[in-house]
Amino acid sequence: MKLGVPKETVTGEMRVATTPEVVKSLVSKGLEIVVERGAGEGSHYHDDAYAAAGATLADAAAALSCDLVAKVRKPTVEEVAQMTQGAVFIGQMEHCESEEADAALHAKGITIIALERIPRISRAQSMDVLSSQANIAGYRAVIEAANHYGRFMPLMMTSAGSAKPARVVILGVGVAGLQAIATARRLGADVYAYDIRPETKEQIESLGAKAIELDIGESGSGEGGYAKELSEEGKAKQQQMLADELSKAHVIITTAQIPCRPAPELVTEEVVKNLREGSVIVDMAAGSGGNCRLSEPDRVVSKHGVLLVGHTNYPSMMATDASAFYAKNIANLLGIMLDQGDTGPVLKNLDEDEITAASQMKPE
Repeated sequence: MKLGVPKETVTGEMRVATTPEVVKSLVSKGLEIVVERGAGEGSHYHDDAYAAAGATLADAAAALSCDLVAKVRKPTVEEVAQMTQGAVFIGQMEHCESEEADAALHAKGITIIALERIPRISRAQSMDVLSSQANIAGYRAVIEAANHYGRFMPLMMTSAGSAKPARVVILGVGVAGLQAIATARRLGADVYAYDIRPETKEQIESLGAKAIELDIGESGSGEGGYAKELSEEGKAKQQQMLADELSKAHVIITTAQIPCRPAPELVTEEVVKNLREGSVIVDMAAGSGGNCRLSEPDRVVSKHGVLLVGHTNYPSMMATDASAFYAKNIANLLGIMLDQGDTGPVLKNLDEDEITAASQMKPE
């Protein structure tokens, strides 16, 4: 059985779906690995390292025509055309976007394992791509904030005087938010955090930050540990009550997103106007409308004297580690997808395992 890893084609995407270390492990279990030449260059994994690990280097067509195909990003229609009838695709399907690739995959009878659908259960933690990449995003968001903030993050005391620590507010305490809190604390900032789910208070305080508590008359706790969308009245109360807390911040990092919906507005233009000049807002939801409507996707802009950072692919900015985490997630997933047959690995019935069953995108 062959696993193909083509080079990512989305502009600015530097990650790759496997690494030489993971290739070596998979080859030892009997899989043949076909890697497109240059696929790992953006994340500093070179062709000679893949070859030394046991991979076959080939062109895109050869990588895409394998029994299993692994990518970081959703395939294009042109890539699907080069895949084999009845193959298995493993990757992030970004299913809120264009359905053309979905239809093309279904038309060829290709089984789709959408990694963002992996259930959040303890047994699937080692396969949870969303969490591994969100951890990286939360870390990098704070690094970007520190880079753009023209002052110290920690308390600094020198013979020439002292500087107070930056007041950092994190909005949204999921995986990315928790990592952002931890990173900002390690940099010595005075960190506050808010989430519409009241159960996050303990998590915030366990990392040494202070929880912002607002009584908006409803809970934002949803199923599976995720947040749910507030009512219009709840959103209005939230904005109003957050405004005072946000106006004290030097750095605001927003992480709140709702699957397949525009991001909730948490930082209004009025709040931006009230921030001191030189403050920074890192809007991690810029790609889905922004938690601040003044943010612009993939741009750093200044509005009312405040810098708004709108990067939309933080994991790609740390492509080496992001690829390593992603590759291990896929390797762990393959561990429950494949059995050892007489002549090598064979595919199991993917409907019989709760993880692979939940991860499949089937025709409607």
